[in-house]
Amino acid sequence: MAASVDSVGTGRLPAPRPGPVPWVAMYHSVGDCSDDPYRITVTPERLGRQLAWLRRRGLRGVSVAALLAARARGEGRGLVGLTFDDGYTDFLTGALPLLRRYDCGATLFVLPGRLGGDNAWDPLGPRKPLLTADGIRRAAAEGIEIGSHGLTHVDLTRADDAALTAEVAESRARLTELTGAPVDGFCYPYGTVDARAVEAVRKAGYGYACAIDPGPLTGPHALPRAHVGQNDTAWRLHLKLRLHRLRRRPVEGV
Repeated sequence: MAASVDSVGTGRLPAPRPGPVPWVAMYHSVGDCSDDPYRITVTPERLGRQLAWLRRRGLRGVSVAALLAARARGEGRGLVGLTFDDGYTDFLTGALPLLRRYDCGATLFVLPGRLGGDNAWDPLGPRKPLLTADGIRRAAAEGIEIGSHGLTHVDLTRADDAALTAEVAESRARLTELTGAPVDGFCYPYGTVDARAVEAVRKAGYGYACAIDPGPLTGPHALPRAHVGQNDTAWRLHLKLRLHRLRRRPVEGV
């Protein structure tokens, strides 16, 4: 195929075409879901069935960083992102063994300003303990990507400039020191995002960031995700995957 007129004799390559937005699943806690007003918990049994469903379809869950890197190489076919928000201690007991069983990776978004604390930002429901520094290092040692969920889980669209900088930039610095490795990913608390928050995340040096449904902001620093919960059977997961492919328009950079 002949090169485009714009690129002939200039040494410039054509701009990359927009690509399909990757499918990224959003989990939180893995344990007892009998008292779960925010629908943030799946049982280990349900998670196991969901991971088995992925594998039967020829799909494998990986961290967001691994997913984006594979797509950049043109090797992302058959990969989906798995993310776990908040950094609950039950990730180590409920999720990690199943990820290993099904040969999956994941990204764990944690709160370095609440190490060893609990989900105090949730006014309803049970208190769920959060990972300590040692717990986060254990997850990282198992090959789990560690990303930032901010310092303390606040809505960045309502934060003043000082709080925004602390939640975004300071959390990255703390996690880098804690894990001894670069931190490439960020996750917006509550999924809320605006252009100001996106710019703060980009400026802080993150390579990507996850939201929920960022609309026109969709891109490397505002990736949409699909909530996956206890009620998501194989059929519901199938529908969510199909709807994602139909609804998400191609964008540049991902």
